[in-house]
Amino acid sequence: MVKQLPQRSQVDQEETWNLDDLFPSKEAYQNALETLQTEVSEFEQKFQGKIETADDIVAVLKDYEAIYLQLIPLGTYTSLAVSVDQTNDEAQMLDSHFGSVSAKVGSQLSFVTSELLERPEVVLQEAMEKSDEYSHYLKELIREKQYRLHPEAEKALAAYSSAFDAPYGLYNTTKMVDMDFPDFIVDGNAFPLSYVSFEGGWEAEPDTKKRRAAFEAFSSKLRDYQHTTAKTYDSHLQLEKITADLRGYDSVIDYLLFDQEVDQSMYHRQIDLITKELAPHMRKYAKLLQDVHGLDRMTFADLKIPLDASYEPKITVEESKKYINDALSIMGPDYLDMVKRSYDERWTDFAQNKGKSTGAFCSSPYGTHPYILISWTGSMEDVFVLAHELGHAGHFYNAHKHQNAFNSRPSTYFVEAPSTMNEMLVANHLLSNSEDLKFKRWVISSIISRTYYHNFVTHLLEAAYQRKVYEKIDAGGSVNASVLNELKRGVLEEFWGESVEINEGAELTWMRQPHYYMGLYPYTYSAGLTISTEVAKRVLNEGQPAVDDWIKVLQAGGTKTPAELSKMAGVDITTDEPLRNTIAYIGDLIDQLVQLTEEINAEAEVQTSK
Repeated sequence: MVKQLPQRSQVDQEETWNLDDLFPSKEAYQNALETLQTEVSEFEQKFQGKIETADDIVAVLKDYEAIYLQLIPLGTYTSLAVSVDQTNDEAQMLDSHFGSVSAKVGSQLSFVTSELLERPEVVLQEAMEKSDEYSHYLKELIREKQYRLHPEAEKALAAYSSAFDAPYGLYNTTKMVDMDFPDFIVDGNAFPLSYVSFEGGWEAEPDTKKRRAAFEAFSSKLRDYQHTTAKTYDSHLQLEKITADLRGYDSVIDYLLFDQEVDQSMYHRQIDLITKELAPHMRKYAKLLQDVHGLDRMTFADLKIPLDASYEPKITVEESKKYINDALSIMGPDYLDMVKRSYDERWTDFAQNKGKSTGAFCSSPYGTHPYILISWTGSMEDVFVLAHELGHAGHFYNAHKHQNAFNSRPSTYFVEAPSTMNEMLVANHLLSNSEDLKFKRWVISSIISRTYYHNFVTHLLEAAYQRKVYEKIDAGGSVNASVLNELKRGVLEEFWGESVEINEGAELTWMRQPHYYMGLYPYTYSAGLTISTEVAKRVLNEGQPAVDDWIKVLQAGGTKTPAELSKMAGVDITTDEPLRNTIAYIGDLIDQLVQLTEEINAEAEVQTSK
C-alpha cells in the first residue's frame, strides 16, 4: 500500500544529494553571489563600447566565459534546493532572489552579444581563426544575427528574464504546493494520494478498483486547478509568441526550433509518422493488457499497468548498482567510474518526500558533477529511470571534459539519445542473461511499458497536442482549460481509436507535464530514442567499434548539429528510415509479447492438467 510521504526533514540523508559540492554553506553561496555581481560590473566597465578588433573579441569571450562559469553553480544550487521541496519557503525565496539577480546580470551582459554582432563579419571570421576555442560560439552567433534586436531592446528583454520565467514557477507552485490530494476510498478503506504516489505507484497499481479510484481522485483534484493552470500556460505561450514576432520569426514553432538546429520537416515527421504508424502496434499492446488482466474494458487509466505484476521484482538502491554496472560495462572503465562516483558521492536524490518535483531529471552544471533527481519506489522501472538519467550524466561528464562551457550542450533534439541509449543497454543486458519465458516477457514488457511507452507514446502524444496548441497561438489565438482539454482528448482518441476508452479525467493529462514550459521538448524524446535504438543495434552487432563512435559523439557536446552527431554514430536522421526501423522494432517486440504470453499460458495449462 502507498504510504503517506514524509517531510523533507524526515528522510535519511543518505537518500539525498549532496549540494555541498556546489557550495559548502549558505554563506559560501551568498559570498559567491556578491563576488559575481562585483565582477560583472567590472567586466561591463572594462569591455562595454570597446569591442573592436578580433583580439578584443577573443579577450572579451575569455572573461565572459569566466563569469558564465560563476553563474552556473549559483543557479544550479538554488534550483536544485527548491526542486526537492517546493514547500520550503527559504529555498523558494533563495531561488526567487537568484532569478532577480540573474536577470540583472543578464541585462548587464547583453552588450556582449550585441556588440559582437555589430562587428563586420570579416572581423568575426578573423576572431574565429585566432581562437579554435570560441570559433563555434561565434559561428552560432552569426547564425543568430538576423533575429537579434537593437542592443537596448536586447538589454530590456534580458532584464525581464525572471518575469518571463514566472509562468513555469507558478505552474510548479500550483502543482507541488497548492494541490493537496485527499485520501481515496475503496471498499471502505482509505488510501493516501499525492502527485508522487500516483505517478510512482497508483497509476500502475495491479488492483483495478484501487487504480481506477486513484485515477478518479487524482483527476478530480487536477480539475479543481485546471483554470489557473491553463491561464498560467497561456501566459507562457503569449510570451513566446511576442518574442517570436519581435525577433522576426515566421512562427513560434520556427522560433523554438531555431536553437535545436532542425527544420520543421524533421519536427513534423517525428509526430506524423509515429501517430500514424505506431498507433496500430500500441493498440495491439493495449488489447494484450486487457486480455491478460481480464478487464471489462480498457480505459486510459489502465494503460500503465504491468503485463505481469506478480513478476515485478523489487529493487533497492544498493541492488541497482549491479544491474547498472553490468549493463553499462560495455561503455568502458571511465564511464563506469562516473557511475560509481554517482553512488559514492551522493550525486542522486533518491528520497520520496512531500513537495518534491515529480518525474526525474539530471542537472549537469559545468565545472562540477551532474545531479540526478528520482523518487525511488523500489520497482525495476526505477533501474531503467536511473540508467536513463545516468545517460544524461555520462553525456555531459564526457562533453564537459572535452568542450568549453559554451560548446558542451547539444541541441535538445539530440539530448535524449544518450539517456535512452542507456535504457536500451539495460534491456539488452537483461535479455541476454536468461531464457526463462516469464523473465523474457517481463524484460520486453518493461522495454515497451517504460522505455518506448514513455518516450514514443506519452511524450509523442504531448508533442502532437503541443503542436495543435502552437497552431492556435500562431493564428493569433489563446487557450483556456476548455480548449486544452478538447485538444488533449482529441489527440488521445485519434491515437488509441476504439481500443482504449478515453475516460473522464484523461483530458487533464496536459496539466501534469512541465515540459510544455521548455519549448518543443516533448517530441525530442522520440527523436533521441530513434537514434539510440539504431546505435544500440550497432553495439549489439559490432561491439567496441560502435561504442567507440558513441563515446566520441558524447565528447563532441554541442559542436555539431543533431544530424552531424547522428552521422558520427552511424545513423542518418535526414531520412525517415531510422524512425521507420524503430517503429517496426517496437511492433516486433509487441508481437514477441503476444507470442510469449501464448506460450506461458500453454505451459500453465499443461501444468494444470497434470
